[in-house]
Amino acid sequence: MNNIKRCGWVNEDKIYQDYHDQEWGVPLHDDRKLFELLTLEGMQAGLSWLTVLKKRIAFREAFDNFEIDKIINYSDGKVAELLNNEKIIRNKLKIRSVIRNAKAYQSVKEKYGSFDKFIWSYVDNEPIINHWATLKDIPANTPLSDNISKDLKKLGFNFVGSTIVYAFMQSAGMVNDHTKDCYIYKGDE
Repeated sequence: MNNIKRCGWVNEDKIYQDYHDQEWGVPLHDDRKLFELLTLEGMQAGLSWLTVLKKRIAFREAFDNFEIDKIINYSDGKVAELLNNEKIIRNKLKIRSVIRNAKAYQSVKEKYGSFDKFIWSYVDNEPIINHWATLKDIPANTPLSDNISKDLKKLGFNFVGSTIVYAFMQSAGMVNDHTKDCYIYKGDE
């Protein structure tokens, strides 16, 4: 698969290629995995996605495989442990946001039955298939991601700005932004 054409943001790194080929734009409905993606997208703020992907296994280990019931009970001691973990991104605001977001996530699950049901309702449970010619055509955010961001903030989430939310939507397959020149593009099917 070395000679195939991928979206313009994918470089030669196998981690990036595998993520693009197997995950990006693929509809995801598992609540724990959706929380993981939301967390990782928040961690990525100001950094490259490749940096986050390379640390994903370490994040899973550090954050108890993104189990909400464990994260909502993290103590100050656990936060200190995370801040000393050289394998992850050690930003105090981002680490504290994981705990805050876990609590908000739990509330959403209790109110709507699942985060999956809540978040996918924004796209009527069907991925939005875009028809972008090139990478430069893909927006960083949209009116829909603006709306979801505002709603998530009202529910108590943070590190969920519109650009982070749009990247989450792409990662979770709510939006399929594979460009027309990408071998995965499904535009006119």
